[in-house]
Amino acid sequence: MDIDICSIAFIGLGEAASAIISGWGDLRNKQVQAFDIKLQESDTKEEIISRASKLNIGLKSSLKDLVRDADLIFSTVTADQALTVAREASSFMRDKAYFFDLNSSAPSSKQRACKSIETNGGCYVDVAVMAPVAAKKNLVPLFISGGKAASALAALEKLPMNARVIDGPVGRASSVKMVRSIMVKGLEALTAECAIAAIEADVLDEVFASLSEGHPYFNISTHAMYNLERSLSHGKRRAEELREVSKMLDDLGLINHMSKAAANWQKKLGSLEKSTSISDIKSEFHSFAKQVSADLREMKEK
Repeated sequence: MDIDICSIAFIGLGEAASAIISGWGDLRNKQVQAFDIKLQESDTKEEIISRASKLNIGLKSSLKDLVRDADLIFSTVTADQALTVAREASSFMRDKAYFFDLNSSAPSSKQRACKSIETNGGCYVDVAVMAPVAAKKNLVPLFISGGKAASALAALEKLPMNARVIDGPVGRASSVKMVRSIMVKGLEALTAECAIAAIEADVLDEVFASLSEGHPYFNISTHAMYNLERSLSHGKRRAEELREVSKMLDDLGLINHMSKAAANWQKKLGSLEKSTSISDIKSEFHSFAKQVSADLREMKEK
């Protein structure tokens, strides 16, 4: 496969896709086309057009038009739409085109998506994104698995992307990501509940000091600010991912109470739609967390 003449398609033009494409810069922009469902809504259409213009890439008006001539297809939608998108795309893909599923879905969801893609002649690759994309862009660490992973690795490396094959079937790479998310996203929710409760009880300094004494290698203040920012900025997406985590635990025959509770917290924090940054939170953590608590209480009362 000559990577320099391949047609590259992105289904979804959100944060992940935009970061990856921007990382390639002028090296690949002429090869990239994208489609986002927001193009079909009058109030979000201009947002996607503007984003594509800044990235200097092409746009397609439908999923069919996007994937039918593509050699490499990257699916970067929301977890709740990932399987639906794979099934729809499978009907229009050319034979032997690669379908890279970067969505945070349960292994069983990835396996169903794989069946649809490969039944129609495509090559499905389970992809787990293992770090925030914004910082490392196209070189964010990726785990890939499935029968087509080894052959796909060469194409990814040439783009370039930073992928590592995890031996095993489709779903194995996602299993690593999903199990990890129990801790990562769960800790974010737990930190928010702890910090907000401490603020309301007016014991934040005492609680954080006590936690620091008991866990001297864990900077609770720094992690509290970081975790709260991530949940406020990306809580809705994290909640969708945790619902997929709960599905995975169900598939394994395990209890998923923690993941469900964490999903609820992430959804509530994300629904506040606060545009914030670490510096905003750090400058006045007490008052910021107090306002978050008030906003959550108001939401509960409605």
